[in-house]
Amino acid sequence: MMPYRLPILILTMSLLYIFIVPDEPFLFSLFFKLIPMGMIIYYAFQQLPKDKKIVHWLIITGLFFSAVGDATLHWFLIGLSAFFLAHVFYTIGFFKKAVFTKVHIAACIPIIIYGLVFAMQLIPALLDSNDQVLILPVTGYIIIISLMLWAAILTGNRYAASGSLLFVLSDSILAWSMFIGPVGIAEPLIMIFYYGGQFLIATSLYTLVKTNRRIVW
Repeated sequence: MMPYRLPILILTMSLLYIFIVPDEPFLFSLFFKLIPMGMIIYYAFQQLPKDKKIVHWLIITGLFFSAVGDATLHWFLIGLSAFFLAHVFYTIGFFKKAVFTKVHIAACIPIIIYGLVFAMQLIPALLDSNDQVLILPVTGYIIIISLMLWAAILTGNRYAASGSLLFVLSDSILAWSMFIGPVGIAEPLIMIFYYGGQFLIATSLYTLVKTNRRIVW
């Protein structure tokens, strides 16, 4: 297979789902929603180096749980739980490749600010809408996705960091549009950032080289 054929096919199927496939019937739409993730998982296996490490399997597992989240997000708490587990596996995998430079450590500051500001907007919205039962799981999700983004930055891997940032943007737009207020062209933005983020995380598998957790001043 030509090196760019599969990424181009992933892009094509993603755009097909986002802009062409109708929302109904539901199962038809869901089938096309899952096709890009299935292809991204296949692409991820192609990125695995010959000398596979536990970090590679952790990221692959995260991709699988993300696909489960896609398939079950219409049952919100089930889908949220699947994505939570995906981020747990991503986070553990990225931390295994963490390099603690001053710049990497400082990156946690804007991420913490983001998490706090977003939670301060989201929690009151959940209270006002009588969705108090979601406060704990949604807060936990904000924490794990923020930690995942920081862990990706700590790897120093541009694909992992960029993909994780896109994933955070996707989930932020989704949560804002669901619980706080409408976001212009939210649906295409959510999926563009989501598929793009997952693709970049899968791409990072080839370049996540062996490093030791250490502090580099």
